[in-house]
Amino acid sequence: MNEMTVGRPSASPQAMAEAWVEAFNRALAQPDIDAATALFAPVCFWRDLIAFTWNIKTVENREGVRDLLAATLAATGPVHLTLSGPATEAETPNGMVVEAWAELETGIGRGIAVLRLQDGLAWTLLTTIEEIKGHEEPRGRRRPMGAEHGISRGRHSWAERREAEVESIGRDTQPYVLIIGGGQGGIALAARLRQLGVSALVIDRHERPGDQWRRRYKSLCLHDPVWYDHLPYLDFPDNWPVFSPKDKIGDWLEMYTRVMELNYWTKTTAKRATFDPSSGTLTVTVDRDGEEVVLQPTQLVLATGMSGKASIPHYPGQERFRGEQHHSSQHPGPDAYAGRRVVIIGSNNSAHDIAAALWEAGADVTMVQRSSTHVVRSETLGAMTTSHLYSEDALARGITTHKADRIFASIPYRAMADFHRPVYAAIRERDADFYERLEKAGFMLDFGADESGLFMKYLRRGSGYYIDVGACDLVADGAIHLRSGVDVSEITETGVRLADGRELAADLIVYATGYGSMNGWAADLISQEVADRVGKVWGLGSDTPKDPGPWEGELRNMWKPTQQPNLWFHGGNLHQSRHYSLYLALQLKARQLGLPTPVYGLQETHHRQ
Repeated sequence: MNEMTVGRPSASPQAMAEAWVEAFNRALAQPDIDAATALFAPVCFWRDLIAFTWNIKTVENREGVRDLLAATLAATGPVHLTLSGPATEAETPNGMVVEAWAELETGIGRGIAVLRLQDGLAWTLLTTIEEIKGHEEPRGRRRPMGAEHGISRGRHSWAERREAEVESIGRDTQPYVLIIGGGQGGIALAARLRQLGVSALVIDRHERPGDQWRRRYKSLCLHDPVWYDHLPYLDFPDNWPVFSPKDKIGDWLEMYTRVMELNYWTKTTAKRATFDPSSGTLTVTVDRDGEEVVLQPTQLVLATGMSGKASIPHYPGQERFRGEQHHSSQHPGPDAYAGRRVVIIGSNNSAHDIAAALWEAGADVTMVQRSSTHVVRSETLGAMTTSHLYSEDALARGITTHKADRIFASIPYRAMADFHRPVYAAIRERDADFYERLEKAGFMLDFGADESGLFMKYLRRGSGYYIDVGACDLVADGAIHLRSGVDVSEITETGVRLADGRELAADLIVYATGYGSMNGWAADLISQEVADRVGKVWGLGSDTPKDPGPWEGELRNMWKPTQQPNLWFHGGNLHQSRHYSLYLALQLKARQLGLPTPVYGLQETHHRQ
């Protein structure tokens, strides 16, 4: 079928989608890579979540499509798309498109595809594998019986079997996957792996699951709404608050580890790890509550999180400061600082949250803003960005969390800024008075390097923004003092000296200066050589501040194979931990099974940190 036949502008959305899917199926079955490539627009994006590439990979334009198919089609096996549900029309920054969903089947697995057509040709295509044939999760009609009816001598109860498993793992039996980090990322992945029958052990340095949240500053809460934050298999209850306080989240995570039957070692710190290429296993030495234990997993996942390895600036004179100083990740809360003078270096989420809590407790707070910050009010963000996919209204329209995740994933990162730019222009207009007050106070605002707003900043650099829940009013009113556009030159015995010569007296200095690349954990645990081989973790290569090029098209080294065999990175917010844990778990399951997993487009190393 040629382009003109597929792209009849007078055809209905359903007819256009059916024609495209039929032509694509036929081209792949022959196989005819040129015919399949011709079904894509000259400017197009194909995002694949392990279905063809055993990778998380986006290719662009026809040359990218052709290369992907030429490299992967022989190993993918028979491929077939079947439309599911009616095709519809939608308006995008690229103009009107036809949107269609399809079930995808390959030689190895089943998943979904989300297709957008313009003039009958594919503008965007998402393909995913969400289960491996013969190794489907025991869900729905496949759920386990649980109870064993009948009479049997020597029968072991569920509790006895579970206790035996807990006692055995890491001693008599070795986990196939060791997950370092027991926050939302680590436990989401462990839950996925358990349902797939993959032996996994989570280790975490805290005393209890959920302490990653409980031990943070007092006022911390989720800035994302509840519909965006569910964990796999177990949604928050319908009466759960829209924005969850940190301790409530901590309790939920602790409960989750128990009801999902996760093997989870608390008070355990990984000390060192080595990889034996001859045996294909790792040796990881851990300290488990004072006892040295040697583990030998096959796969190692660093689920230490984007907010894990603190980035602490080094200023002259820090050692002579007479007061207290710590990174925001170590901030205990405001209660001990009533009447004290506090200088916070930084102006993003943690800086604002900590400053507001300190002000409420009666501290004299000054924020040092060294560079501009993107700010968006929480209620505005929810109303104008996430609500169309994650809200009660979205659920009423039939957009479940599962469907919302796939819609979100179907927007390629290269095109995402175009989707977001008009939204943030409308936000700027809607809250013009709010922004005017902030700027009059001297606060330096931005809307991203290309005016695309918060989420693109998050993807590109993981920092540089604040979701306002009230602190900005204190800044605008002068209740929180502001020093902007100036860096710190040194720390004195009694405070902070700025580059312009002014000195800020302080009893406490809080370094709200963010976090380093996750490959820093690999350097600490394995070696700097391995960390350099893997390279920078996170960022798109957008060539914007703190996200140097070249363009990658996906987040660097996240949820996919790295240049170090058997080493993986997993993290992000709750939405990303939930969604991408599925694809990481399936990649690990395939390797446990010994299935061929030829990786297309293995992440290259362009930046070491």
